[in-house]
Amino acid sequence: MTHDHDLVLRPTPRQTEAALNPPPGRTGGDLVVEALAGLGASTVFGLPGQHALGLFDALRRCGPLRYVGLRTEQNAGFAADAYGRVTGEVAPLFVSTGPGALMTLPALQEAAAASAPVLVVASQVPVAGLGGGRRGYLHELPDQQAAFRGVVKSVHAVRTQSQIPSAIAAAWESALSVPHGPVYVEIPQDVLLAPASLPVLTPVDAFPHELAPTPELTAVAADLLARAERPAIIAGGGVIRADAAGKLRALAEKVSAPVVCTFGGKGAFPWEHPLSLQSWLEDRHVTEFLEDADVLLVVGSGLGELSSNYHTFTPRGRIIQIEADVGKLESNHPALGIHADARLALQALLETTGERTDAGAPDRVAQVLAAVRSRLDGQELALAQAVLSAVRAALPPRSPSFWDMTILAYWAWSAWPGPMHSAQGAGGLGYAFPAALGAAAADPTTPVLAVSGDGGALYSLAELATAKQETANVTWLIVDDGGYGILREYMTDAYGATEGTELTGPDFVALAESFGVPAVRTSPEALRDDLTAALAAPGPNVVVLPARLRMFAPTHDPGGRPAV
Repeated sequence: MTHDHDLVLRPTPRQTEAALNPPPGRTGGDLVVEALAGLGASTVFGLPGQHALGLFDALRRCGPLRYVGLRTEQNAGFAADAYGRVTGEVAPLFVSTGPGALMTLPALQEAAAASAPVLVVASQVPVAGLGGGRRGYLHELPDQQAAFRGVVKSVHAVRTQSQIPSAIAAAWESALSVPHGPVYVEIPQDVLLAPASLPVLTPVDAFPHELAPTPELTAVAADLLARAERPAIIAGGGVIRADAAGKLRALAEKVSAPVVCTFGGKGAFPWEHPLSLQSWLEDRHVTEFLEDADVLLVVGSGLGELSSNYHTFTPRGRIIQIEADVGKLESNHPALGIHADARLALQALLETTGERTDAGAPDRVAQVLAAVRSRLDGQELALAQAVLSAVRAALPPRSPSFWDMTILAYWAWSAWPGPMHSAQGAGGLGYAFPAALGAAAADPTTPVLAVSGDGGALYSLAELATAKQETANVTWLIVDDGGYGILREYMTDAYGATEGTELTGPDFVALAESFGVPAVRTSPEALRDDLTAALAAPGPNVVVLPARLRMFAPTHDPGGRPAV
């Protein structure tokens, strides 16, 4: 009699021969590359450094992984973040010890906020220098891992070559288990460089964990939605990451619930749908509509600062919150918290929620949107609205867009009709252009748009060299207002004067051309045509728009808008 636990997979004679006689010249770096390739990686981002050369030598010799090198580790992290966002696949990131590793932290904070699956492989000082012994190695830190623990999902320390396959597989699984996020693996320099006695690694499986909802909780949620008088839905980025937009729409239509998309959840619900409140979360009319809901379903959002009109949102009804990140459940408001992947939870609700008809819901939505438009029409905002409309008209339907923390992006959060990617999770500058390069690496056939202000652009100018070297199909729109425009507005509103917001900048057109990248200076009237032409041209392009745009007035704080 044979039991399952008696079954053993026995190697074939060829596998045995390969294991006993691995090819010569391999190192610990080869094991890393083989493990990543075996798990399904295809592209690696990064920047070489002395301690990490074993990784890069293995990339050169092993062959299956494409390498995209950026000019700073932060920008390499932003590129990996974007690759993970647009593909849903793990984006490996190779960096060196100490300063190289630490330079990734702003990008990893953004990846964590956006649930982007980035797998950092950082080198370490040789094993003899670990443990805080202060041996005086270049780049030495007493505890390099500690810098990452508050930023990434998981930390995996390798100390011997035999630990490499398991550490890479565990990190991969962690990155892809919901909520997705960045993970960190560190490997000492001497482990990467030492000859490898392990056999060549074959493809392996690392299965991310599914996160199904508790049936009793979805049953209660279904009953609340079916009996609600004024239900509403807030759709966050978790809906997009779970590929659950279709299920969200079906549920909203089944219970006649108006839907507003958070800035990270744009595209989760059709913009022009009769039940769509679009994304006007910073408008008091929308805030009040959501406060009046007797049942509010929040899917894939923690109702953080930006999604709650800067924490001025005070709901009066019952909240149902579906969230994959358990730390965000009820973190801002009491709720029926359902810890689950958005797709699985919405499917459960679709199967158990009774149909609810409300013919008046579309009219109430239309009234709210009309009030939003009326408020905007009462301000002098024609220039900003015209510029955003020109960008919308120029961008091809399938092209992704990446936005820096700039006034035009803040407009796009509310007014852009479809998916967009921005750094609104962590709020750091310099995201847009390197992120667009990462998206272009994922799909070289589709033009990609990056949008920056002149202040944010100054963080990323070195990547013009990357764009040229990679022939990246990226158009970079730089709105040049001579400073940190949004901070200029914040300080003027709050204090009546500014300090540190005005910038002396370069001639962006001449600078781009010095890298061999075509560039044009445009105007609001010519923007649509110039941007359309740039996006249609192969390779990188730069479009510079000198303009001072204005934000719409805040509705959460009559005394001034807080800095984001």
